[in-house]
Amino acid sequence: MLRIQTYRSKKRRFCVIQSSGSQTTVFNPILSPSNGKPSDSKKKSNEAALILIRHGESMWNEKNLFTGCVDVPLTKKGVDEAIEAGKRISNIPVDMIYTSSLIRAQMTAMLAMTEHRRKKVPIILHDESERARAWSQIFSEETKKQCIPVVTAWQLNERMYGELQGLNKQETAERYGKEQVHEWRRSYDVPPPNGESLEMCAQRAVAYFRENIEPQLLLGKNVMIAAHGNSLRSIIMYLDKLTSQEVISLELSTGIPMLYIFQEGGFIRRGSPVAPTEASVYAYTKGLAQYRQRLDDMLQS
Repeated sequence: MLRIQTYRSKKRRFCVIQSSGSQTTVFNPILSPSNGKPSDSKKKSNEAALILIRHGESMWNEKNLFTGCVDVPLTKKGVDEAIEAGKRISNIPVDMIYTSSLIRAQMTAMLAMTEHRRKKVPIILHDESERARAWSQIFSEETKKQCIPVVTAWQLNERMYGELQGLNKQETAERYGKEQVHEWRRSYDVPPPNGESLEMCAQRAVAYFRENIEPQLLLGKNVMIAAHGNSLRSIIMYLDKLTSQEVISLELSTGIPMLYIFQEGGFIRRGSPVAPTEASVYAYTKGLAQYRQRLDDMLQS
C-alpha cells in the first residue's frame, strides 16, 4: 500500500509517496507530519543542506572508456577522491543519502561518510522484495539512531551511452569522427546510437529529484546525493535554472562536493566546501555554523 501526502511551500507543491514496507518504519527516512497535516511541516527547520557529489574515478574512467550505465567500481584514485570528498563535508549535517543504483556512486557515498565527524553508519534500504525488507530490519532502537538511510535509484544513474558503452573514447572519435562524437557527448538533445541524450537523462533525474528528494528538504532533512556527471548536471540545471546551452558547458570534477542550501522553497548555491588542508574560511550559514559547534562540543565532551 502507498500513502501519498502533499505539502506546499511558497513556490512549489510537493508529494511524498510513502510505502508501508518495513524500510520506512525501520529508519523513518521520510519524516511525514505526525497527523498528516501540511501545516506541521512549518515546525521543521527552515534551512536544509543539499550536497551533490560526483563519484570518484572509476576503472573505466581510468581506461578512457564510455561507461554510462555499466556497473564499474572505483579505482584506487577514485577511493582517495571519495575519502577527500568526505573530509570536505565532515562538518555538514547529513540525514539521508540518495545514490544511483551503480556501485561507483554507492562506494563514493559510503567512503565519504567514513570521514564524517558524526560517525553515523549508512544503511542501504532494500525494496526489491518483501523478504529483503524484512530481513534487513534493525531491532535496536539505539542502533537506529546511529544510522543514515541510503536510498538507491536507477533514475540517478549516468546517462545510457547505448552502443558507445565500453568503447575507447579516442578510438571512437577516430571511427566516427571527432565532430560526431562531440555532438553525442556534449549536445543537449542528440543521443548516441540507441542511447540517451542529456535531455532524456534530465527528464528522469529531475523528475525523481522533485518527487522524492525535494520533499525531504522541505521537511528540514539534510540530503547528500552521490551520482554521476550527467545526472548531477541535470539536477544542477534545475537548481540553478540553467538553459540547455548553459548546461552543456557545465563540467563536474570527480569527488568534489557541491553544497546548496534549501530555504523558503528555493536553492542557494554555496559552492564547494574547502578541503581540510586549505586555510580559507568556509562561508557557513548560521545553521551550519551551529551544527559544527554542536559537533565540536559533542566530540570534546
